[in-house]
Amino acid sequence: MVSRRMMIIGGVIVVAIAGIGVALMNGEKATNNDKFTAAMVSDTNGVNDKGFNQSAWNGLQKWGKANHLTKGKDGYNYFQPKTVADYDTQLTQAATANYDLVAAIGNTFKDSVETVAQKQPKTKFVLVDEQANKKYKNVASVKFHSEQSSYLVGVAAAKKAQEVGDKTVGFIGGMRNSVIESFLAGYQAGVKSVDPSIKVDATFAGTFSDPAKGQTITKAKIAEGEHIIFQAAGGVGNGVFQAAKDQSATLSAGSKDKVWVIGVDLDQTNMGDYKTKDGKQDNLTLTSSLTGIGRGLQLITKQAQNDKFPGGKTVYYGLKEGGVGVVTKNLNSDEKKAVNNAKQQIIDGDIKVSAVPSK
Repeated sequence: MVSRRMMIIGGVIVVAIAGIGVALMNGEKATNNDKFTAAMVSDTNGVNDKGFNQSAWNGLQKWGKANHLTKGKDGYNYFQPKTVADYDTQLTQAATANYDLVAAIGNTFKDSVETVAQKQPKTKFVLVDEQANKKYKNVASVKFHSEQSSYLVGVAAAKKAQEVGDKTVGFIGGMRNSVIESFLAGYQAGVKSVDPSIKVDATFAGTFSDPAKGQTITKAKIAEGEHIIFQAAGGVGNGVFQAAKDQSATLSAGSKDKVWVIGVDLDQTNMGDYKTKDGKQDNLTLTSSLTGIGRGLQLITKQAQNDKFPGGKTVYYGLKEGGVGVVTKNLNSDEKKAVNNAKQQIIDGDIKVSAVPSK
């Protein structure tokens, strides 16, 4: 006869196996999840930049809290370099602090990630918004189809330009690289899909961290008669918003000379709040091109946690995967309809958006 003790042990084993099965079916790691730790290294703009880095940090915090972890060396954390020259040091500090995964936020990290990854082979690295050499098997790259979301804000910009009678819309980029050019490419294509006669006037600031330069460039565009400006420029974008608000605050509510700004990465609606000349509360954020950095970081961290880290590979997220998107709450009905129609056509594959700008 099987003893009661053996029956109890057997029951425990069955329950344990069942628990493992449920965990695996849910895509969760069957082992102790709280042992997996993750950190991110922001670029020099920091985690409160109201854009790219902040989105990544929000995503990492959500992952941590979902796994009952706290901020710190035994859970999740961020490291913030003061200059680009500090990138290697900050990545190394995160790796030697024994975080299982270290994410580098931004395309300026490529060389540093590849250098440090060779020296820290036991650490899993994630390069966000750039593509590492596939020979580095402890590095996974995450990229976004930003040209798709930028196509949609281009549609909105062209519709607004038609409404106010403009034949030129503006674009302000930060550093000129393949990522920012993909924003420009999508924007150009979206504008042209609505009205081929509308010109896109593009300027690159050569930096992501100089708001004053953003103000200067924006003032020049306003002086040229541009009233709709898309900024994909990191901290430079703060200056774009400020210049637009300074100009729009000199106008009465409802003026067609109001300057509209298109945000990037996060919903930047709140950055467009201002008061008109006649004292009315208004907002000049037309829409925002969303990049799901936080969502992407959550997904790839969970993959690593579940022993499915795509080392040596590049993972892409677009409209179909929810990796990019667009804010429509400030659009009028005509603009919103056009944007939603274009969005569905991109998801269905009827519209293919190039990531290479037109000449």
